[in-house]
Amino acid sequence: MINEQILESLGATTEVYHAGESIFEESETPKYYFQIIEGKVKLNNFNHEGREILQTFLEQGQCIGESSLFVDDVTYPVNAVAVTVCKIFKLRKSLFFEMLENHPEISLQMNRYLSKILYFKQIMAPILCTNSPTFKIKALLDYLKSNQEEKEPFAFQVPFTRQEMANLTGLCVETTIRTIKTMEKNNVVVIRKRKILY
Repeated sequence: MINEQILESLGATTEVYHAGESIFEESETPKYYFQIIEGKVKLNNFNHEGREILQTFLEQGQCIGESSLFVDDVTYPVNAVAVTVCKIFKLRKSLFFEMLENHPEISLQMNRYLSKILYFKQIMAPILCTNSPTFKIKALLDYLKSNQEEKEPFAFQVPFTRQEMANLTGLCVETTIRTIKTMEKNNVVVIRKRKILY
């Protein structure tokens, strides 16, 4: 996302988080810009029953929770948790905005990135509102595949586990497994060595 040398020149620190460790929690005040150097992070919430609602996964080069920096007097609406061991840049909020003022090209890049996130949320909103498990999973797969160069049938390997797909679509894992098996019977997906190809 943002050039690592620029972040380092502004005084960004490098933090290490272990799998399962919190980077920030829902209801904390945003004070830093975070960017992943290496590793995988998930953004999540928990509903009133304690069930995880998975918002997204983030990987190398992506930033974490940046949209909350642009809104005054708000707290993070999600938790950020390391899925693997992660190295992450951490830059104070004031220095982040100073950087955007001094580097308009980075500001434009940030606008594009935030627009992509908003687009994903708009794609996911109707998915979460429908009662059809097949529609939910197919819409998620369509979105994921749309970001890949290879468009041939069954050329895209889904990067999520069935549990992660369930958490992303608001389904229980059992329903997700049954739905994927039905989709396989209907030649919508292929399953090879437990991997889903779409």
